Amino acid sequence: MANIQCQFYAETLAMTTNIQVMLPQHSALRASRDGNLPVLYLLHGLGADHTEWGRHSSIERLAEDKGIALVMPSVGRSYYTDMKKGAPYFTYLSEELPAVARSLFPLSERREDNFVAGISMGGYGAFKLGLSFPERYAAAASLSGGLDIVSRVNGPNSFLPFEAECIFGNREELQGSDNDLFALASRLATSQDQQLHLYQCCGTEDVLYRDNVSFRNHAIDAGLTITYEEEPGEHEWGYWDRKIKRVLDWLPV
Repeated sequence: MANIQCQFYAETLAMTTNIQVMLPQHSALRASRDGNLPVLYLLHGLGADHTEWGRHSSIERLAEDKGIALVMPSVGRSYYTDMKKGAPYFTYLSEELPAVARSLFPLSERREDNFVAGISMGGYGAFKLGLSFPERYAAAASLSGGLDIVSRVNGPNSFLPFEAECIFGNREELQGSDNDLFALASRLATSQDQQLHLYQCCGTEDVLYRDNVSFRNHAIDAGLTITYEEEPGEHEWGYWDRKIKRVLDWLPV
């Protein structure tokens, strides 16, 4: 893989930001469609950055074998959200980032070639992006995602003091909003948009296991297409490194 550390000025964020991009080399011709590559946007967890996947997982080797490009952005502790008191990270993720990445690298714009996945906070971001724009993404995958954000904010959580309010606003406006994955799933289930393929996994000893069971049940009840897997595992990279291979095998590439 060609491993590229890229800095650029993000107009949406009004600052310079970082992405890591990996492009397959030996399998590029086989994987290309109309000269461009299928792409997986990989989202990091809370307290991490764009280098997390490359440092802790086997994703570089796996993506080379699959013939798929990787784009890994950095969003701080924003929960991939247009923050109430902060930067509009969801707008950056959904609008500016793909446009900039495609202008710099040979990445496909076709829905069937675009995918998103993430761990923990990034699992929330991946489902949020896919559920919000099913016309742009063929599949979204969450690995141990913080999916029940309303419960996390209203109960024990990992936010810093006042952080949740800065991100989501007051608790009353969070439920049912565009930041509530349960609400997004219900809207997609009743829409005429193309159905999104969802993959979800979580270890049974994970601190976010209850979040994942709740979302899985809601998605199934709503009638969404979802592949769900659970097995013994905690909130750690040994588990996620095993499961990202499963995600790449599952992707319709």
